[in-house]
Amino acid sequence: MATVSNEDSNRHGGNEGRYDGDLSAVDGEEIVVIGSGFGGLSTACYLADAGANVTVVEKNEQLGGRASRLERDGFTFDMGPSWYLMPDVFERFFGHFGKRPEDYYSLSQLDPHYRIFFKDGDQVDLLPDVEANKQLFESYEPGAGEALDRYLDKSQYTYEVGMEHFVYTDRPRLRDYMDLDVLRYSWGLSLLGKMQGHVESYFEHPKLQQIMQYTLVFLGGAPTNTPALYNLMSHVDFNMGVYYPDGGMGAVVDGIVELAEELGVEFVTDQPVTEIAGRKGAFAVRTEHGEEYLADRVVSNADYAHTEQELLPPEKRQYSADYWDSRTYAPSAFLLYLGVEGDVDELAHHSLVLPTDWSDHFETIFDDPAWPDDPAYYLCVPSKTDDSVAPEGHSNLFALVPIAAGLDDSPELRETYRELVLDDIADNTGVDLRNRIVVEETFCVDDFTDRYNSMEGTALGMAHTLSQTSLFRPSRKSDEVDGLYFTGSYTTPGIGVPMCLISGQLTADAVAE
Repeated sequence: MATVSNEDSNRHGGNEGRYDGDLSAVDGEEIVVIGSGFGGLSTACYLADAGANVTVVEKNEQLGGRASRLERDGFTFDMGPSWYLMPDVFERFFGHFGKRPEDYYSLSQLDPHYRIFFKDGDQVDLLPDVEANKQLFESYEPGAGEALDRYLDKSQYTYEVGMEHFVYTDRPRLRDYMDLDVLRYSWGLSLLGKMQGHVESYFEHPKLQQIMQYTLVFLGGAPTNTPALYNLMSHVDFNMGVYYPDGGMGAVVDGIVELAEELGVEFVTDQPVTEIAGRKGAFAVRTEHGEEYLADRVVSNADYAHTEQELLPPEKRQYSADYWDSRTYAPSAFLLYLGVEGDVDELAHHSLVLPTDWSDHFETIFDDPAWPDDPAYYLCVPSKTDDSVAPEGHSNLFALVPIAAGLDDSPELRETYRELVLDDIADNTGVDLRNRIVVEETFCVDDFTDRYNSMEGTALGMAHTLSQTSLFRPSRKSDEVDGLYFTGSYTTPGIGVPMCLISGQLTADAVAE
C-alpha cells in the first residue's frame, strides 16, 4: 500500500484538465435533481457552480445512491462500488471547482492491485509494477510479456483518444459523428468487433484472456457482447493503478457532498419522488410524503426506466415499456456482507475467484438466466487497508457474485446460495469463514429493485453492448418534456463511478444549452 502524493495526482491530470464550458445560462434558475448517485451529485455541483439554486431530492436515508454504506456493530461496508479507478477523472472533476480530491479524502495505492484465485488451485497477484506483470504473463505463454506491452500501448491510445474525443465530448446524435474530426480521431480505435476476439489476437492462454477481460464486469458486460473499444480498461487497470479512498467509497460521496454544500446545493433525504408534473419554468416534483419542490428544470438521476414509467404520464414518456423490456441489462448481484473474527491473510484487499472456464457463468447472466452453479465472484476486504471499517481483531469482507438481472429472489434461494458461496470460498481460497461470522447481511435482486427502483434489479444499468453504447444509449434530454434531463449510468458515457461523474458534466452542458 502506498499513499498518493500531490506529485502522483498531478501525473493523473490535476487542474490541467479543468473544464471551461459556459454554464451561465442557468444562473438564478431553480433546479431539482432527483437522486444523489454520483451522476446526480456531479450534475448538482456543476449547475450550482454556474449560479443555479439546486435542490437534490433523495429517496433513501443517505446520499450516494448505490454507493450507500451499511453500518453494523462497528463494521462499515461499502454496499456498492468499491474500486477507485481512473483517478484522472476525479482530478478533473474537482479541478473544475479549483479543488483536488485530497482536499476531501486521502488515497492509498493498493499493492497488489488484486489477487486472482483460479479454481484449479493456481493463484496470481497483479502488481503496480508493469514489468513484474510482464514476467507473470511470460510465465504462462512465451511472448506474452511483449504482447502485454503491445496490448497496453493500444489500450493507452484508445483511452487517451477515446476519453478526450468520445467521452468528454458528447456526441448524442448521428450527425455528430459525420465530421472529419471523428474520422481522424477514430482511426486506429477498435470500433467494431468484440472483446473476446480482440484479446484472443494477443493472448492464447485462457487465464491471460481472463485477466485482460475481468474489468468488463465493471461495465456490466461479457467478453462476447462488449465492444473491443473497451480494451481501454486495461490501461486503467495496469498503467493507472488501483486505489483505495480511506473510509471507503462512502468517503468519496462525503467529499462530493461537502463540495456541493460549499457551492450552495441543498439536500433532502427520505423523500421518494412519486411524480414529475409540469414543464420548463413550471415544474412540481412531488414526493410520497406530500412534499412538493418547484423548479424551472428537473434532472433525474433516478433509474431512467422508473422515471419514465412511474414518474411521468404515458403521453410524456420517450420510450415504451416494450423498449425497456427489450434492453440488455447489466448483471444484478448476490452480495454477502460479512463481519468476521480474526484475519483473512489469504485474501488481498481485492480478490477474484475464477473458474478456469467462465463461459458458463456468463451464459447464466446473458443467455439462459439462472443462478450459476460454478460462479466467478469478487471478494473485498477493505480492513486489510483501513482499520476504521472493522472492530479491532476482526475483518470486514463482502462477497459479490454477478447474476442475471430479473432472477427470482427469495430467502430460501439466498440461503441455498450462501452455503454454495461459503463452500466455494473455503475450497478455492483456503479461508473458512463459517464459524467466525459475527455480522451478516445479504443484498440481492429484490433489494436493488426496492432500494434503488432498479429495472429488473440490475446492479448497474444497461450493459455496454454494441447496440447500447454511445449514441445508442437513452438520451440525456427528454424529447417529450421540455426542461427534463437525465444523468447517470443509463446515459452516455455509461456505467461506473468515473463515467457517472462525467455524465454530470455533460448533462449540465445540456441544461445550459
